[in-house]
Amino acid sequence: MTSILLNSVEEAKVLKEEVLRSEKFSYEVAKRLGDLILSLVLAFITLILFPFVVLAIKIESSGPIFFRQKRVGKDGKIFMLLKFRSTYRTSVDETVGWHKEGDHVYTNVGKFLRRNYLDELPQIKNVLKGEMSLIGPRPERPEFVEVLKKQVPFYELRLLARPGLTGWAQINMMDDAAAQDASEKLKYDLYYIKNRSIWLDFKIILKTFVILSNRSGR
Repeated sequence: MTSILLNSVEEAKVLKEEVLRSEKFSYEVAKRLGDLILSLVLAFITLILFPFVVLAIKIESSGPIFFRQKRVGKDGKIFMLLKFRSTYRTSVDETVGWHKEGDHVYTNVGKFLRRNYLDELPQIKNVLKGEMSLIGPRPERPEFVEVLKKQVPFYELRLLARPGLTGWAQINMMDDAAAQDASEKLKYDLYYIKNRSIWLDFKIILKTFVILSNRSGR
């Protein structure tokens, strides 16, 4: 079994109690230490690439280097997600839904950054600040979370964990960002939250590297 399906409020309560009861100090410390070490390595890579990315973004289009957007973190706390700007837009209309963006929205540099997942590198700052982890459920926008709480039973349970750059749902689903797949994605998120461990985190990191090296981006 690689996912969890909850069928009642009682099962949800049991899972929440299990998660809160099983939060081990040693695991949390080890995971945070791992986040810091790997993030510093990625931060070094980001610093090397930074001047080239900045120059490319600025040459093609005017506007800020970074794209900031509100996301929901652990226990429902709001934080500002950071990315390299990959679109001609410099801000997000918070009323925009989950529909796919057309290719015309993205700059040529942005398409390259997204295809190689380089636009995600600034999120290392979110990890270093403790707002995110390298591994965890995908962080969603506040307005989406409010809708999904009403539409998807027990959706709020995924907020028991710190969101991540990659995660169990991200590596097991082809399109973890699609709204219509929220219920399916939740099953994977709940599996990770219930079974989280250093070994599972290590497995996710390895599979993430394999996926990134074998597919052509988003």
